[in-house]
Amino acid sequence: MPRSKNAVASRARRKRILKQAKGFYGKRKNVYTVAKNIVEKGQTYSYVGRKLKKREYRQLWIARINAAVREEGITYSEFINKLSVKGLDINRKMLADLAMNEPASFKALVASVK
Repeated sequence: MPRSKNAVASRARRKRILKQAKGFYGKRKNVYTVAKNIVEKGQTYSYVGRKLKKREYRQLWIARINAAVREEGITYSEFINKLSVKGLDINRKMLADLAMNEPASFKALVASVK
């Protein structure tokens, strides 16, 4: 019985890795053993990056809200506390968007909370 080498599947596996490594510099783009390690590391970075992105955006929203609220003579923590006491459930993304794009309505919101 002839020896089976499974060439089609193994070639497809290598092709998939090299396709993901497209655009990398030097041997990273065309040597399978190097590309495999680099692609794996890149996937790890992208997984971690998706988690970090959420943190960074929340941090940005809080900074924007804080800056807008301090112009009204109140701190961020007081503002968030007063919002929750009043029962207004607006997320930080929307608050930051209001502060940046519609300052008049944001001032009205701050005035209603004070």
